[in-house]
Amino acid sequence: MTPAGPSMNVSTTGKRSVLISGASVSGPALAYWLHRSGCAVTVVEKAGALREGGHPIDIRGTATEVVRRMGILSQLRDAHIDTRRCVFLDADGSEVASLTPRAVAGGAEGQDLEVRRGDLAAILHARVRDDVEFLFGDSIATLDRSGQGVDVTFRSGRRRTFDLVVGADGLHSHTRESLFGPEGQFHRYLGHCFALFTMPNTLGLSHEVTVWNAPGKTAALYAVGDGGELHAFLNFHRPQPPVDALRDPDAQRDLVATAFAGAGWEVPRMVDAMRDADDLFFDTAGQIRMPRWSSGRVALVGDAAYAPSFLTGQGSSLALVGAYMLANALASHRDHTAAFAGYERGLREFVAVNQALADNGAATLLPTTARALEQRNTMLRDLGTMPSAPARPAHSALALPEFAPVP
Repeated sequence: MTPAGPSMNVSTTGKRSVLISGASVSGPALAYWLHRSGCAVTVVEKAGALREGGHPIDIRGTATEVVRRMGILSQLRDAHIDTRRCVFLDADGSEVASLTPRAVAGGAEGQDLEVRRGDLAAILHARVRDDVEFLFGDSIATLDRSGQGVDVTFRSGRRRTFDLVVGADGLHSHTRESLFGPEGQFHRYLGHCFALFTMPNTLGLSHEVTVWNAPGKTAALYAVGDGGELHAFLNFHRPQPPVDALRDPDAQRDLVATAFAGAGWEVPRMVDAMRDADDLFFDTAGQIRMPRWSSGRVALVGDAAYAPSFLTGQGSSLALVGAYMLANALASHRDHTAAFAGYERGLREFVAVNQALADNGAATLLPTTARALEQRNTMLRDLGTMPSAPARPAHSALALPEFAPVP
C-alpha cells in the first residue's frame, strides 16, 4: 500500500514511526515521550479541535512525577482548581457533613492536582504540538497488519503506513474493537449510569462541591472557582446497563428524568437544565479489563486498555503513568514485541490496585440502599472529627524507572 501524504517510515527517515489515535490525555502524553526517544509521531483525533472545558479531574501520586518530568507541573499548578470543601446532603437537603476534599479522598496535601480535563489536554498539546504531527477531524477507518508495518486507511480517505499504532481513544475505543472484538467482552459494568453537563450557578457556590444522596441516586453540583457556571452530575443505580439508550440522547434524557422523578433539593432544577444542555455526556460507570493490551504492532494505552472508572478518581493519573511506561518500554526495546511485554509487566499490578479502588469509591459516593447510605453518612460525620486520611497506596504504588534511551 502506498501512503498518501508525507511518509514517516523507518525506511525513509531512520525513525520508528508511530500513529496514536486520540488526543485527550494519554495520547499527547505518549506522543511527548515517544518524540523524546526519537520516534516520528502522528496523533489523529476525530474531533475537529481540542475539547475545551470538561469536568475536573485529578492528577495524583505517580502521575504527579510524570508531569514533573514532562516540564508541565508548574502550568498544572497554575490551573489547579483548589476545591475547598465538599458538602454532603441528605435526601431532604439537610447537611450531613462538610469536609475538606482530602478528608474524603485522601491524597497528599499540596501535591495532588485538580484541573479541568480541557486544561490538561491543552497543556499537553502545547507541550508537543511543535514536535508532533496532529490530524484533527479524522480517525482510523481500517488497520492492515499483514505487512512489515501497519497500513492505515483514515476516514478522510488518506492512507499511511506506520511501524506501530497505539489506541489512546478512550473507554469505547474503536482501535480496541478493531483488534480484539466487541467492547462487551472486556467491559465490567459497575451498576451505575450518569449524566454530566453544565448549568448556571444560581446558588452562589464557590470552590466547592455539593453532593445530594438518596438510596441509589446521587446529584452533585461542582463550582470551579467563583464563575457563573456549575458542573452538574446525576447518577443512578441500574442493575443492567441501558444498552438501547447509549446511542440515543433523547432516550438518555428521559432515562435520567425518570430515575430522579420526585427527588428533592435542587434536583428538579438540575433535571430541567439537563434537558436543555448542549454539552450533555451520558454513560455507564464501567471498567475495561483485558488479558493483554497489544496485538502485533498495535497496542492500547489509558482508558482504551484499562479504564478504572470515575469511582477510583484515578483515570487521568493512570493514563499519564501508562503513557510513560509504554514509551519507556519502547525506548528500552527496539523489538516492539519485547517492548509491549515489558509495558504490561511493569504496569499490570499498578492497574489492578487502581481498579480495585472502584468498590470503595462506589460505597462512598453512590450508596444504593438506605442502610448503605446511613453507614456512609455515619462515616462522613466521623471524618469531620478525625485527622485527614493518609494518601491511598495506589496513588504512589509505582516507582517510575528513569526514561531509557533507544539501545
